[in-house]
Amino acid sequence: MIGVVSVVRTVLEALQAELKFDRIVTDDAMAKISLIGAGMKTHPGVAAKMFETLAENGINIEMISTSSIKISCVIRRDYIEKAANALHTAFGLDADMVQRKEGLG
Repeated sequence: MIGVVSVVRTVLEALQAELKFDRIVTDDAMAKISLIGAGMKTHPGVAAKMFETLAENGINIEMISTSSIKISCVIRRDYIEKAANALHTAFGLDADMVQRKEGLG
C-alpha cells in the first residue's frame, strides 16, 4: 500500500517547477487527533480543556486547526493512543461510561 506521504510527495514534485519552491520536507511520524461536535459552539472552553489535557500528559501539539465544530491537533504518532485515552477520560467518554441499549433495531 502506498502511503499518503509518498503520494503527496509525488504530486508536489510534479508541481515544483510551476509552484516555484525549493524543497519538500515531510515527517511521517505525525498523527492527527480531533474533537468533533456541534456542541462546541455553545460550550466554551472545549479547546482549552483539550490543550490542557494533552499538556498534562506530556503530549506536544505540533499544529492546531479549528472550525466551528472541530478542533484538530497534530501530534507525534507515538502518542496517539495516549492522547485518545486522556481525551476520552477528560471529556467523560471512557468505555465504562458508555451504555449499550439493547433491542434498538
